[in-house]
Amino acid sequence: MTTQQRPDSSSTTDAATPKIKEALDARDALAAALSQAGVQLPAMDIRTPWVDDREGEARYALVHLGVCSAPVAHALATVIMNGIAR
Repeated sequence: MTTQQRPDSSSTTDAATPKIKEALDARDALAAALSQAGVQLPAMDIRTPWVDDREGEARYALVHLGVCSAPVAHALATVIMNGIAR
């Protein structure tokens, strides 16, 4: 039985497929926007649920936001609500 491993963010930057590059760009844009709003998530990463064996590339990649404390979650909610109120 074989298992497919998810690459960590350091290995994804070496051989970034288009889907992984898209997720990396999205993660970086979100981190920058949150930082400007005064919110920092402690662990943002890229996850690839599986690799397409035929093409050897990730079918898609996800921006994993990780876990955060209650104060950070409240700060994120406030930023979102302020954006909605515009």
